[in-house]
Amino acid sequence: MRWGYIVYGLFVSLCEVCGVAKALVVYYSMFGNTEKIAKALAKGLEDGGVEVDVAKVDAVKFDELGGVDLLCVGSPVQAWNVAKPVKEFLERLKTVEGLSGKKGFAFDTKMKSRLAGSAGGKIERKLKDLGLTIVKPSVSAIVKGREGPLEEGAEETFKQIGAELAKML
Repeated sequence: MRWGYIVYGLFVSLCEVCGVAKALVVYYSMFGNTEKIAKALAKGLEDGGVEVDVAKVDAVKFDELGGVDLLCVGSPVQAWNVAKPVKEFLERLKTVEGLSGKKGFAFDTKMKSRLAGSAGGKIERKLKDLGLTIVKPSVSAIVKGREGPLEEGAEETFKQIGAELAKML
């Protein structure tokens, strides 16, 4: 929930007034596992005092990205790579002004296999190429099968990661 007040007819969020950090957690989820991880990450950030929005890749408001301090992007590993909707989202980020110098974090969900591939590292490289500063190396959440469920403790781990990221803002 966003809190704020009206100043000369304009809504001003408390983030803008008192310097509270803002984060956006963007994800794509096929079976709900990456969504659970994204929400756990957001909860940790929020508990750390950060104003957080969580959005599916197809619901991101690109014109509002300049106002975030931290951009977190997550994808399931599909065919040893980043899911296509996330690739398209990352490609569209090239058109967004003001991302350079912002902070970034990448995560993925994948099966526990050395043959599983990685999405997090590829997302991280793309964020770096766009000028974002990576605040923590990408992290993977393990799913027990193609459709899940998540490995026990994965959501709590990402809640803790969110709290760590909050301290870096």
